[in-house]
Formats: sequence, structure tokens, C-alpha cells
Amino acid sequence: MKRYLMILVALLALTAGQAHAQRYLPKMRGIELKGGFVDGVQKPTNYYFGAGLSTYTKNGNRWVLGAEYLSKEYAYKDIYIPKSQFTGEAGYYVKFLSDPSKTFFLSIGGSALTGYETSNWGEKMLFDGATLRNKDAFIYGGAITLELETYLTDRLVLLVNARERIMWGSSIGHFHTQFGVGLKFIIN
Repeated sequence: MKRYLMILVALLALTAGQAHAQRYLPKMRGIELKGGFVDGVQKPTNYYFGAGLSTYTKNGNRWVLGAEYLSKEYAYKDIYIPKSQFTGEAGYYVKFLSDPSKTFFLSIGGSALTGYETSNWGEKMLFDGATLRNKDAFIYGGAITLELETYLTDRLVLLVNARERIMWGSSIGHFHTQFGVGLKFIIN
């Protein structure tokens, strides 16, 4: 806990007294790293993480290209069976709210997703002789995301997001809700 508090104090010290550069400029790019929980926080083994590239347009909106890994575990007797999804994303986010100092931005986005899903890493036989009937498969679908961006420095952005994914071809359910945080590094 002390380590997280020290990191927060260091980030706040970096932002004190800085002039705010222009933000959300056309062709500005950022690399983002994000992660969080899937379908609630009651089980920390249900998580996701991902990386992406954001490119801003002339009206303050942005295109996002990225990749994501989602892991979810399901109970079977006294063990948990892992199910994982590897997806690629292409999406467009529209900025609809910001403060006058250009520090906080709220965006909503839609994304197309495609990828691959595996159950128990391809191992279909369980310890007690039971066989998994879920098959590994290619999946496709989309996501709607609500994202808050806040500039910690002129080149470091904190992301907080909530997302609803719908995936067809999946054997673990069509809908998954994600809540997470991330960092974006502005590279130009």
C-alpha cells in the first residue's frame, strides 16, 4: 500500500506547476496499456489486459487499434477451468465532454473485435475423466466503451474505462462487462 501511495505522490509532484500543452491535436498518437476485471471484482482471476495505439482526428475524436487478452475461470467441483480469449480491436471513440483546462476528457467508443477462444488451454479431459464439450473457436463481435482520460503530465494520461463486449462464436457466454484502468503515453 505504501508503494502505491509513493507512486501517486510522485505522479502528483510531476504534474505540479506545469504549463498545459495543446491536447487532442490531429495526428497526435499515444500508446496505451490497460487492464482490469471482467464481470465484477468478486474473483481476481477474472481479468483482462491489453495494449493499443490511439490516433487523434481533427475534431478531437480518435481511432484505436489494439490487442487484448481476457481470462475467466469457471468452477467445476473443487477446481477452476480457465477460458481465455485473445482479441484484436479496431474502434472509433467520440469525445463528448471535457473541462475548460483540457485535463479531463470523457469519450464513448465502438469497436469491432475478432480473435480466438480456448477452454482449459485445449486440454479436454479433466482429472475425474469428464470431457469438456466446449471447443476452441474463432470469435467475433464488438464492444461499447465509456472512457475517462485525465492528463497527469503533458505526455502521460490516466485512463479509466467501463466496457461491454459481445462475442459470437464463444462458448463462455456472449456478454462480458469490463472495468479497468490504464496509462497512455503520448508519443508525438
